[in-house]
Amino acid sequence: MVENQNFGQAIEALKEGKRVARQGWNGKGMFIFERPADELEYSFIEKVKSLPQSVKDFLRNKALSTEGSLSDLPKVKFGSYLCMYAADGSIVNGWLASQTDMLSNDWCILD
Repeated sequence: MVENQNFGQAIEALKEGKRVARQGWNGKGMFIFERPADELEYSFIEKVKSLPQSVKDFLRNKALSTEGSLSDLPKVKFGSYLCMYAADGSIVNGWLASQTDMLSNDWCILD
């Protein structure tokens, strides 16, 4: 573990696939990580549990109106984002740093 890092160093570690945390956080075992960008075939979108049906319908209809066939379409691109492993064992998607987080020098690179 590397301690006493600034937020910029923590971000660079996240980009390398490492887990990071702040010493000042109250929750035990909490850390953040980057969920990397991904691409999925349109035909796979129906199986994605984290997308509402309305979004799946929109993507399917858009694809069919422009290309005519789901199998001929380029992949759907998903951008990367930060997640937090919370103290209760859940994963919080789309974690955002507070100003205090960004200005702190108590970041730890866990990996």
